[in-house]
Amino acid sequence: MTYDLAIIGGGPAAVAAGVYAARKRLKTIFIAKEFGGQSAVSTEIQNWIGTVSLSGADLAANLKKHLLAYAADSVAVKEGALVEHVEKTAAGFTVKTSAETYETRTVLITSGSARRKLAVPGADQYENRGIVYCASCDGPLFANMDVAVVGGGNAAFDTAANLLAYCKSVVLLHRSEEFKADPVTVKTVLANPKMHAILNAEILEVTGRQFVTAIVYREKDTDKKVELPVQGIFVEIGSVPSTDYAKNLIERDRFNQVVVDPRNQRTSTEGVWAAGDCTNGFYHQNNIAVGDAVKALEDIYLYLRAK
Repeated sequence: MTYDLAIIGGGPAAVAAGVYAARKRLKTIFIAKEFGGQSAVSTEIQNWIGTVSLSGADLAANLKKHLLAYAADSVAVKEGALVEHVEKTAAGFTVKTSAETYETRTVLITSGSARRKLAVPGADQYENRGIVYCASCDGPLFANMDVAVVGGGNAAFDTAANLLAYCKSVVLLHRSEEFKADPVTVKTVLANPKMHAILNAEILEVTGRQFVTAIVYREKDTDKKVELPVQGIFVEIGSVPSTDYAKNLIERDRFNQVVVDPRNQRTSTEGVWAAGDCTNGFYHQNNIAVGDAVKALEDIYLYLRAK
């Protein structure tokens, strides 16, 4: 059979589109490796609108429950499947997993991205026990604490600016001689008396007991090893969009993010939309991903009706 729509992904953007597709009775194949997206590992999420606080695991469970409540005979959910390739055909598109191939008239790419992890001793051990990858999700948990931000781009400085609102102090550690962030942003953030930045800092290790207690780095200029006491470490060293399966189908930017029209989330290929963290849109957050996905779904619905 040929579906009206294939949704690729299992995070908030994918589920939002899936719920809307079900309510509009679009014959949809929903393909997800798992539910929840990056936030599934968060210990507490305080900015998911409508819910004061919940864990990442609860968010993932709620997303799945919400989709299945409306899926009925409109949305076929394939959980545990990973899309390997999407290609254009005369009638639409084929979406291939390791086990099956699906025919569809349209495609919505909502496969998100994976944060680049801090690859030093102790980083894996203390992930979600002091090491975090989402300031908007977990930042308020570190109120009145000393924290570090690893990175030197705009994302790192944005994270630092957010943390300054409630943390006791913020130290930004960057491995290079110059920051990658916009000079105006750097100047503004560093003007805060609670903020300090260190250049030429090579991260060596994360230490702790039950939770993080320090980050260890080497001053490249002096070769001196420094142990900086902190209770939280926010890692902002980039992310890797999950878009390789569609690299020959749509335009991507130099970061491999899908290039979209922000008015309707259309990609460079007719019949393909994208939303969420895999796109080149600004401000990658759960609530924004949901809005973009709903916007895309509304446009997909109008597109299919016009055919």
